[in-house]
Amino acid sequence: MKSPREKSPGWNITEAERAVYRNRSQASSAAKAKALRGEGPKPIHPINVPKLHPEDLMPKLPSHGLRSLSLFSGGGGLDLGFDRAGFTHVASYDILPDAGKTLTQNRPDWKVFAGESGDVTQIDWRSYRGLVDIIHGGPPCQPFSVAGHQKGKEDSRDMFPEFVRAVLEIQPVAFVAENVTAILGKKFSSYVAEEIEKPLSEKYYLTKFILSAPDFGIPQIRKRVFFVGFKMDKVATKYQPPQGTHYWEDGSGSGPSKPIQLDLFSPGKPSKLHRCMGIREALGLPDIGFDALAPTIRSGLTGPRHTTSVLSSVSAQKNWEKLQIWPNGVAANREEAHLFVAKKGHFRLSVADCGMIQGFPEFWRIEGAVYMGLGQIGNAVPPPLAYRVAESIHQALS
Repeated sequence: MKSPREKSPGWNITEAERAVYRNRSQASSAAKAKALRGEGPKPIHPINVPKLHPEDLMPKLPSHGLRSLSLFSGGGGLDLGFDRAGFTHVASYDILPDAGKTLTQNRPDWKVFAGESGDVTQIDWRSYRGLVDIIHGGPPCQPFSVAGHQKGKEDSRDMFPEFVRAVLEIQPVAFVAENVTAILGKKFSSYVAEEIEKPLSEKYYLTKFILSAPDFGIPQIRKRVFFVGFKMDKVATKYQPPQGTHYWEDGSGSGPSKPIQLDLFSPGKPSKLHRCMGIREALGLPDIGFDALAPTIRSGLTGPRHTTSVLSSVSAQKNWEKLQIWPNGVAANREEAHLFVAKKGHFRLSVADCGMIQGFPEFWRIEGAVYMGLGQIGNAVPPPLAYRVAESIHQALS
Protein backbone atom coordinates (compact mmCIF):
# COMPACT_ATOMS: atom_id res chain seq x y z
CA MET A 1 0.00 0.00 0.00
CA LYS A 2 1.27 3.47 -0.83
CA SER A 3 1.12 6.19 1.76
CA PRO A 4 -0.67 9.48 1.02
CA ARG A 5 2.77 11.09 0.76
CA GLU A 6 3.70 8.78 -2.12
CA LYS A 7 0.58 9.55 -4.13
CA SER A 8 1.16 13.28 -4.43
CA PRO A 9 1.72 14.68 -7.94
CA GLY A 10 4.50 16.79 -6.44
CA TRP A 11 6.68 13.69 -6.50
CA ASN A 12 6.54 13.44 -10.32
CA ILE A 13 9.80 14.68 -11.87
CA THR A 14 11.26 14.42 -15.36
CA GLU A 15 13.92 11.90 -16.29
CA ALA A 16 16.39 14.74 -16.81
CA GLU A 17 15.74 16.05 -13.29
CA ARG A 18 15.98 12.53 -11.95
CA ALA A 19 19.36 12.10 -13.66
CA VAL A 20 20.68 15.31 -12.06
CA TYR A 21 19.61 14.15 -8.61
CA ARG A 22 21.06 10.69 -9.25
CA ASN A 23 24.43 12.07 -10.36
CA ARG A 24 24.65 14.34 -7.33
CA SER A 25 23.78 11.48 -5.04
CA GLN A 26 26.34 9.15 -6.63
CA ALA A 27 29.09 11.76 -6.41
CA SER A 28 28.28 12.46 -2.77
CA SER A 29 28.15 8.74 -1.93
CA ALA A 30 31.53 8.18 -3.56
CA ALA A 31 33.10 11.07 -1.63
CA LYS A 32 31.56 9.83 1.60
CA ALA A 33 32.82 6.26 1.07
CA LYS A 34 36.31 7.60 0.40
CA ALA A 35 36.22 9.69 3.58
CA LEU A 36 35.04 6.78 5.73
CA ARG A 37 37.93 4.69 4.38
CA GLY A 38 40.29 7.38 5.62
CA GLU A 39 41.16 8.52 2.10
CA GLY A 40 39.44 11.89 2.17
CA PRO A 41 40.56 15.25 3.60
CA LYS A 42 41.85 15.15 7.15
CA PRO A 43 39.04 15.71 9.70
CA ILE A 44 38.83 19.28 10.96
CA HIS A 45 36.23 19.18 13.72
CA PRO A 46 36.39 16.96 16.79
CA ILE A 47 33.29 14.91 17.53
CA ASN A 48 30.96 17.40 19.17
CA VAL A 49 29.40 17.02 22.60
CA PRO A 50 26.13 19.00 22.70
CA LYS A 51 25.52 21.40 25.57
CA LEU A 52 21.76 21.34 25.16
CA HIS A 53 19.96 18.41 26.74
CA PRO A 54 16.31 18.60 25.59
CA GLU A 55 15.12 16.34 28.40
CA ASP A 56 15.94 19.20 30.79
CA LEU A 57 13.30 21.27 28.97
CA MET A 58 10.61 18.73 29.89
CA PRO A 59 11.16 17.32 33.40
CA LYS A 60 9.39 13.98 33.83
CA LEU A 61 6.11 14.45 35.69
CA PRO A 62 4.32 11.74 37.67
CA SER A 63 1.43 9.95 36.03
CA HIS A 64 -1.91 11.65 36.59
CA GLY A 65 -4.10 9.04 34.90
CA LEU A 66 -5.17 10.94 31.77
CA ARG A 67 -4.96 8.63 28.72
CA SER A 68 -3.70 9.79 25.32
CA LEU A 69 -4.09 8.40 21.80
CA SER A 70 -1.63 9.48 19.11
CA LEU A 71 -2.43 9.85 15.40
CA PHE A 72 0.15 10.61 12.69
CA SER A 73 2.75 9.82 15.34
CA GLY A 74 5.85 9.96 13.13
CA GLY A 75 9.06 10.08 15.16
CA GLY A 76 7.07 10.60 18.36
CA GLY A 77 7.37 14.32 19.13
CA LEU A 78 3.87 14.64 20.57
CA ASP A 79 4.01 11.12 22.02
CA LEU A 80 7.20 11.82 23.98
CA GLY A 81 6.05 15.25 25.14
CA PHE A 82 2.75 13.89 26.47
CA ASP A 83 4.52 10.91 28.02
CA ARG A 84 6.92 13.11 29.99
CA ALA A 85 3.99 15.33 31.05
CA GLY A 86 2.41 12.37 32.87
CA PHE A 87 -0.08 11.09 30.30
CA THR A 88 -0.70 7.36 29.94
CA HIS A 89 -0.07 6.15 26.39
CA VAL A 90 -2.95 4.20 24.79
CA ALA A 91 -1.73 3.68 21.21
CA SER A 92 0.12 5.30 18.30
CA TYR A 93 -0.77 5.22 14.60
CA ASP A 94 1.42 6.11 11.60
CA ILE A 95 1.56 4.99 7.96
CA LEU A 96 5.39 4.80 7.93
CA PRO A 97 6.87 1.46 9.05
CA ASP A 98 10.08 3.18 10.18
CA ALA A 99 8.08 5.49 12.45
CA GLY A 100 6.67 2.37 14.07
CA LYS A 101 10.21 1.05 14.56
CA THR A 102 11.27 4.32 16.19
CA LEU A 103 8.38 4.26 18.65
CA THR A 104 8.74 0.56 19.46
CA GLN A 105 12.53 0.85 19.89
CA ASN A 106 12.14 3.68 22.39
CA ARG A 107 9.01 2.47 24.17
CA PRO A 108 8.76 -1.36 23.85
CA ASP A 109 5.71 -1.38 26.13
CA TRP A 110 3.67 0.97 23.91
CA LYS A 111 0.98 -0.27 21.56
CA VAL A 112 2.10 0.90 18.12
CA PHE A 113 0.36 0.48 14.75
CA ALA A 114 2.48 1.29 11.70
CA GLY A 115 2.48 0.64 7.97
CA GLU A 116 -0.78 -0.90 6.79
CA SER A 117 -2.09 -1.30 10.35
CA GLY A 118 -1.30 2.38 10.99
CA ASP A 119 -3.46 3.66 8.12
CA VAL A 120 -5.93 5.88 9.97
CA THR A 121 -8.36 5.86 7.05
CA GLN A 122 -9.11 2.21 7.75
CA ILE A 123 -9.81 2.41 11.50
CA ASP A 124 -13.19 2.34 13.22
CA TRP A 125 -12.36 4.56 16.19
CA ARG A 126 -15.53 3.83 18.14
CA SER A 127 -13.81 0.91 19.87
CA TYR A 128 -11.68 3.47 21.74
CA ARG A 129 -14.67 5.36 23.14
CA GLY A 130 -14.39 5.55 26.92
CA LEU A 131 -10.74 4.45 26.80
CA VAL A 132 -9.15 7.74 25.67
CA ASP A 133 -9.14 11.14 27.36
CA ILE A 134 -6.96 13.06 24.88
CA ILE A 135 -6.35 12.62 21.16
CA HIS A 136 -3.30 14.35 19.76
CA GLY A 137 -1.75 14.41 16.31
CA GLY A 138 -0.15 16.44 13.56
CA PRO A 139 -1.96 15.64 10.30
CA PRO A 140 0.43 15.89 7.31
CA CYS A 141 1.32 19.53 6.76
CA GLN A 142 2.23 19.23 3.06
CA PRO A 143 -1.28 20.14 1.81
CA PHE A 144 -0.86 23.54 3.48
CA SER A 145 2.89 24.22 3.24
CA VAL A 146 4.67 26.02 0.42
CA ALA A 147 6.99 23.02 -0.04
CA GLY A 148 3.92 20.81 -0.48
CA HIS A 149 2.39 23.11 -3.14
CA GLN A 150 -0.56 24.14 -0.90
CA LYS A 151 -3.22 22.09 -2.64
CA GLY A 152 -5.24 21.81 0.57
CA LYS A 153 -8.32 19.63 0.23
CA GLU A 154 -7.26 18.58 -3.28
CA ASP A 155 -4.07 16.98 -1.93
CA SER A 156 -4.38 13.24 -1.30
CA ARG A 157 -2.18 13.74 1.77
CA ASP A 158 -4.85 15.84 3.48
CA MET A 159 -5.66 13.84 6.60
CA PHE A 160 -7.30 16.53 8.73
CA PRO A 161 -10.77 15.10 8.00
CA GLU A 162 -9.52 11.76 9.36
CA PHE A 163 -8.35 13.44 12.57
CA VAL A 164 -11.76 15.09 12.90
CA ARG A 165 -13.48 11.74 12.30
CA ALA A 166 -11.41 10.09 15.05
CA VAL A 167 -12.31 12.84 17.52
CA LEU A 168 -16.02 12.64 16.76
CA GLU A 169 -16.09 8.83 16.93
CA ILE A 170 -14.11 8.56 20.19
CA GLN A 171 -15.37 11.78 21.83
CA PRO A 172 -12.43 12.35 24.21
CA VAL A 173 -12.57 15.13 26.79
CA ALA A 174 -9.98 17.10 24.79
CA PHE A 175 -7.89 17.02 21.63
CA VAL A 176 -4.80 18.69 20.19
CA ALA A 177 -3.98 19.02 16.47
CA GLU A 178 -0.80 20.68 15.19
CA ASN A 179 0.13 22.07 11.78
CA VAL A 180 2.08 24.73 9.90
CA THR A 181 0.98 28.33 10.37
CA ALA A 182 0.21 28.61 6.65
CA ILE A 183 -3.05 26.78 7.31
CA LEU A 184 -4.29 29.98 8.95
CA GLY A 185 -3.71 32.04 5.82
CA LYS A 186 -6.49 33.50 3.72
CA LYS A 187 -6.11 30.72 1.16
CA PHE A 188 -7.28 28.12 3.67
CA SER A 189 -9.76 30.16 5.72
CA SER A 190 -12.78 28.39 4.25
CA TYR A 191 -11.06 25.02 4.66
CA VAL A 192 -10.41 25.63 8.36
CA ALA A 193 -13.97 26.84 8.85
CA GLU A 194 -15.68 24.00 6.97
CA GLU A 195 -13.40 21.00 7.50
CA ILE A 196 -12.15 21.63 11.04
CA GLU A 197 -14.14 24.17 13.02
CA LYS A 198 -17.67 23.45 11.80
CA PRO A 199 -17.78 19.69 12.50
CA LEU A 200 -15.83 19.90 15.77
CA SER A 201 -17.65 22.91 17.23
CA GLU A 202 -20.84 20.87 17.49
CA LYS A 203 -19.34 18.98 20.44
CA TYR A 204 -16.21 20.95 21.42
CA TYR A 205 -15.20 24.44 22.50
CA LEU A 206 -12.29 25.35 20.25
CA THR A 207 -9.27 27.61 20.43
CA LYS A 208 -6.12 27.89 18.37
CA PHE A 209 -2.77 29.54 19.00
CA ILE A 210 0.72 29.77 17.56
CA LEU A 211 3.83 28.84 19.53
CA SER A 212 7.45 29.58 18.68
CA ALA A 213 10.09 26.93 19.41
CA PRO A 214 12.82 29.25 20.82
CA ASP A 215 10.36 30.46 23.47
CA PHE A 216 10.63 26.97 24.92
CA GLY A 217 14.40 26.58 24.72
CA ILE A 218 14.61 24.97 21.27
CA PRO A 219 17.34 26.71 19.22
CA GLN A 220 15.50 26.67 15.92
CA ILE A 221 13.27 29.09 14.01
CA ARG A 222 9.99 27.19 14.01
CA LYS A 223 6.41 28.35 14.55
CA ARG A 224 3.45 26.02 14.62
CA VAL A 225 -0.29 26.38 15.15
CA PHE A 226 -2.17 24.26 17.66
CA PHE A 227 -5.90 23.57 17.53
CA VAL A 228 -7.20 22.63 20.98
CA GLY A 229 -10.71 21.53 21.87
CA PHE A 230 -12.48 20.77 25.15
CA LYS A 231 -15.78 19.03 25.60
CA MET A 232 -16.73 21.04 28.70
CA ASP A 233 -17.36 24.78 28.62
CA LYS A 234 -16.00 25.39 32.12
CA VAL A 235 -12.71 23.71 31.23
CA ALA A 236 -12.37 25.63 27.96
CA THR A 237 -13.05 28.91 29.76
CA LYS A 238 -10.17 28.48 32.19
CA TYR A 239 -7.71 27.08 29.65
CA GLN A 240 -4.47 29.02 29.19
CA PRO A 241 -2.05 28.26 26.33
CA PRO A 242 1.50 27.49 27.47
CA GLN A 243 3.62 30.51 28.24
CA GLY A 244 7.19 30.78 26.99
CA THR A 245 9.89 29.54 29.36
CA HIS A 246 12.86 31.01 27.44
CA TYR A 247 13.97 34.09 25.54
CA TRP A 248 16.32 34.50 22.59
CA GLU A 249 18.58 37.53 22.52
CA ASP A 250 20.02 38.05 19.04
CA GLY A 251 21.83 41.29 19.75
CA SER A 252 19.01 43.45 18.44
CA GLY A 253 17.31 43.66 21.79
CA SER A 254 14.54 41.27 20.83
CA GLY A 255 13.05 39.42 23.74
CA PRO A 256 10.60 36.56 24.07
CA SER A 257 7.44 36.47 22.02
CA LYS A 258 4.02 35.79 23.51
CA PRO A 259 1.79 32.98 22.29
CA ILE A 260 -0.30 34.32 19.43
CA GLN A 261 -3.79 33.72 20.76
CA LEU A 262 -6.33 33.46 17.98
CA ASP A 263 -9.59 32.76 19.75
CA LEU A 264 -10.69 32.79 23.33
CA PHE A 265 -8.31 33.65 26.12
CA SER A 266 -5.80 36.22 27.31
CA PRO A 267 -2.39 34.65 27.95
CA GLY A 268 -0.91 35.10 31.40
CA LYS A 269 2.52 36.57 32.06
CA PRO A 270 5.42 34.15 32.57
CA SER A 271 7.19 34.65 35.89
CA LYS A 272 10.75 33.72 34.93
CA LEU A 273 12.49 33.17 31.61
CA HIS A 274 15.71 31.34 30.80
CA ARG A 275 18.06 32.13 27.93
CA CYS A 276 17.68 30.00 24.81
CA MET A 277 21.01 28.85 23.41
CA GLY A 278 22.14 29.62 19.88
CA ILE A 279 22.63 26.60 17.65
CA ARG A 280 26.44 26.58 17.79
CA GLU A 281 26.40 26.70 21.57
CA ALA A 282 23.70 24.01 21.71
CA LEU A 283 25.77 21.74 19.44
CA GLY A 284 28.87 22.29 21.58
CA LEU A 285 30.80 24.01 18.78
CA PRO A 286 33.63 26.52 19.28
CA ASP A 287 32.82 30.22 19.57
CA ILE A 288 33.35 31.97 16.20
CA GLY A 289 32.02 35.34 17.38
CA PHE A 290 28.59 34.66 15.90
CA ASP A 291 25.68 32.47 16.91
CA ALA A 292 22.01 32.37 15.97
CA LEU A 293 18.95 30.17 15.93
CA ALA A 294 19.06 27.33 13.42
CA PRO A 295 16.90 27.82 10.34
CA THR A 296 13.81 25.62 10.26
CA ILE A 297 14.80 21.96 9.90
CA ARG A 298 13.33 20.58 6.67
CA SER A 299 11.87 17.09 6.54
CA GLY A 300 13.87 14.60 4.47
CA LEU A 301 10.55 13.44 3.00
CA THR A 302 9.53 16.82 1.60
CA GLY A 303 9.93 17.58 -2.09
CA PRO A 304 10.31 15.54 -5.29
CA ARG A 305 12.95 13.21 -3.88
CA HIS A 306 14.21 11.75 -0.63
CA THR A 307 17.06 13.88 0.68
CA THR A 308 19.69 13.95 3.40
CA SER A 309 19.57 17.75 3.49
CA VAL A 310 17.74 19.85 6.07
CA LEU A 311 18.03 23.00 3.96
CA SER A 312 14.64 24.71 3.66
CA SER A 313 15.26 27.86 1.59
CA VAL A 314 17.79 30.21 -0.01
CA SER A 315 17.69 32.50 3.02
CA ALA A 316 18.27 29.47 5.25
CA GLN A 317 21.35 28.64 3.18
CA LYS A 318 22.78 32.09 3.90
CA ASN A 319 22.14 31.67 7.63
CA TRP A 320 23.76 28.22 7.70
CA GLU A 321 26.75 29.79 5.91
CA LYS A 322 27.10 32.46 8.59
CA LEU A 323 26.90 29.76 11.25
CA GLN A 324 29.57 27.73 9.42
CA ILE A 325 27.33 24.66 9.57
CA TRP A 326 26.77 22.44 6.53
CA PRO A 327 23.04 21.55 6.15
CA ASN A 328 23.45 19.05 3.30
CA GLY A 329 24.52 15.42 3.36
CA VAL A 330 23.62 14.89 7.02
CA ALA A 331 25.63 11.96 8.40
CA ALA A 332 24.14 8.89 10.09
CA ASN A 333 26.11 9.55 13.29
CA ARG A 334 28.65 11.96 14.76
CA GLU A 335 31.60 9.72 13.99
CA GLU A 336 30.78 9.72 10.27
CA ALA A 337 30.12 13.48 10.35
CA HIS A 338 33.60 13.93 11.86
CA LEU A 339 35.29 11.90 9.11
CA PHE A 340 33.33 13.31 6.15
CA VAL A 341 34.71 16.86 5.89
CA ALA A 342 32.13 19.30 4.51
CA LYS A 343 32.73 22.07 1.99
CA LYS A 344 34.56 25.16 3.24
CA GLY A 345 35.47 23.22 6.36
CA HIS A 346 32.03 23.81 7.85
CA PHE A 347 30.65 21.56 10.58
CA ARG A 348 28.66 18.62 9.22
CA LEU A 349 25.45 17.71 11.04
CA SER A 350 24.48 14.19 12.10
CA VAL A 351 21.02 12.70 12.56
CA ALA A 352 21.50 12.97 16.34
CA ASP A 353 22.37 16.66 15.99
CA CYS A 354 19.24 17.30 13.93
CA GLY A 355 17.19 15.43 16.51
CA MET A 356 18.60 17.65 19.24
CA ILE A 357 17.87 20.79 17.20
CA GLN A 358 14.25 19.58 17.01
CA GLY A 359 14.13 18.93 20.76
CA PHE A 360 14.63 15.16 20.87
CA PRO A 361 16.85 13.89 23.73
CA GLU A 362 19.90 11.76 22.97
CA PHE A 363 18.16 8.72 24.44
CA TRP A 364 15.38 8.90 21.81
CA ARG A 365 16.72 6.89 18.87
CA ILE A 366 15.36 7.65 15.40
CA GLU A 367 15.21 4.49 13.25
CA GLY A 368 15.62 4.11 9.49
CA ALA A 369 17.93 5.38 6.74
CA VAL A 370 19.24 8.94 7.09
CA TYR A 371 16.56 10.47 4.84
CA MET A 372 13.86 8.63 6.74
CA GLY A 373 15.28 9.70 10.08
CA LEU A 374 15.35 13.31 8.92
CA GLY A 375 11.81 12.90 7.65
CA GLN A 376 10.62 11.80 11.08
CA ILE A 377 12.57 14.59 12.79
CA GLY A 378 11.55 17.39 10.42
CA ASN A 379 7.87 16.43 10.51
CA ALA A 380 7.75 16.13 14.31
CA VAL A 381 6.38 18.51 16.88
CA PRO A 382 9.38 19.46 19.04
CA PRO A 383 8.87 17.32 22.17
CA PRO A 384 9.43 20.21 24.65
CA LEU A 385 6.71 22.16 22.82
CA ALA A 386 4.39 19.15 22.99
CA TYR A 387 5.25 18.78 26.68
CA ARG A 388 4.16 22.32 27.51
CA VAL A 389 0.93 21.95 25.53
CA ALA A 390 0.24 18.67 27.35
CA GLU A 391 0.99 20.33 30.69
CA SER A 392 -1.40 23.19 29.93
CA ILE A 393 -4.20 20.75 29.06
CA HIS A 394 -3.69 18.76 32.25
CA GLN A 395 -3.85 21.99 34.26
CA ALA A 396 -7.16 22.91 32.62
CA LEU A 397 -8.62 19.48 33.32
CA SER A 398 -7.41 19.36 36.94
